[in-house]
Amino acid sequence: MKKNAFLEPTLFEGGLAVDDRGQVSFINGFDFLGVKRFYMVSNHVQGFVRAWHAHKKEAKYVLVVKGAAVVGAVKIDDWKKPSKDSEVKRYVLSEKNPKILYIPAGYANGFMSLTQDAQLMFFSTSTIEESLGDDIRFSARYWDIWTAEER
Repeated sequence: MKKNAFLEPTLFEGGLAVDDRGQVSFINGFDFLGVKRFYMVSNHVQGFVRAWHAHKKEAKYVLVVKGAAVVGAVKIDDWKKPSKDSEVKRYVLSEKNPKILYIPAGYANGFMSLTQDAQLMFFSTSTIEESLGDDIRFSARYWDIWTAEER
């Protein structure tokens, strides 16, 4: 099977078509390459942070299906004590502007719900059994990207 060639987090752009019948949300460039399972995550409160979850082998795709969330991804340089100065890529994903974020293996990821109703769907390239042996966690504020920027 062909592997995903992206070595860094990558956005798959989508769109929203609205007419007198309703709307269609789409991401036509996403092909489910290597996906073995999916799961949905939501928080009980707006502003709650779920982070940092890393995998050496597993890659993920993230889609916000309801509401909005900040999603972060950071490449792990040292699995025992990663650098707190590593560049964290930060994305704001929303149902109103459909996109899927690819997070490659070797990265930690996390998210903060921006809306009360935020729901995220994760597509994984590993089975649950494969994932259990490839599950590394760091504290939610290890890389603290969760402050909204006032403009």
